[in-house]
Amino acid sequence: MEAVTIRPAAPEDAPALLAIYTPYVRETAVTFEYEVPTPEEFAGRIRRTLERYPYLTAQSGDEVLGYACAGAFKERAAYDWSVETTIYLRQDQRGRGLGRALYQALERCLAAQHIQNLNACIADPAQAGDPYLTGASAAFHARMGYQLVGRFHKCGYKFGRWYDMVWMEKILGTHPERPPEVIPFSELLERGAVLELLR
Repeated sequence: MEAVTIRPAAPEDAPALLAIYTPYVRETAVTFEYEVPTPEEFAGRIRRTLERYPYLTAQSGDEVLGYACAGAFKERAAYDWSVETTIYLRQDQRGRGLGRALYQALERCLAAQHIQNLNACIADPAQAGDPYLTGASAAFHARMGYQLVGRFHKCGYKFGRWYDMVWMEKILGTHPERPPEVIPFSELLERGAVLELLR
């Protein structure tokens, strides 16, 4: 396999990224979506995200292997310095360090935007041995420096069973008394400031 590169996603990547996401919708409780989005809907998600936040892909040759992105934690202005992070890897690419590389690149972009807090909302099995969900995502986030800050019990229902949801948090910034304004990711792209962050 050729070397892996990380780059900003584009709406045109929607079919490749959707191919990665689809098995998680159909076969797992990692995502609480029931129906696979259309390519057009997925392209719209990418487009809207890129206006303000990073949306990154990992690629080897012509193959897209995974993606990571950030989104608004909450819509109120006071939350501007916090984001929710998301990552999905092609299922045959797990355990290769790809997730770490994507999340580290995502963090560099978010730090350049002046983001302070990273939050991850993670489905968690109520008991061991669940056929649709493991604790792998929470374990990955813990390895990346996230800490458990809350649990919602049996708040999601999929495949005829109830699932917990946990929130994990990573402090990225120093929380200055007067934080600088968040720079939209689209502005970093226009400045040509992103390529250095992805190396």
